[in-house]
Amino acid sequence: MLHIVNKSPFDRNSLESCLRLASKGSAVLLIEDGVYGATRGCSVETKVQGAMANIKVYALGADLQARGIADRILDGVTVVDYSGFVDLVAEHSNLQSWL
Repeated sequence: MLHIVNKSPFDRNSLESCLRLASKGSAVLLIEDGVYGATRGCSVETKVQGAMANIKVYALGADLQARGIADRILDGVTVVDYSGFVDLVAEHSNLQSWL
């Protein structure tokens, strides 16, 4: 399953809920303000790093660039472009958007 999170971890607990409920082998794609969850020093950094043992975490590069945080990406997070976003959607039969 591909989980898509677009809300900042500073505003909502969507990312924390997603990480807690995502099953082993799932993927999480962080877009829009959700990309803050993929950065060093973020309040959910430890939870994201711990979750990466069982799930793959991606972040949309354009959103990282737009927010000026591309240089703070956590080790292990894969940065994708819009084509990669489409590829992830095509690769996964189920999608869950976290609001």
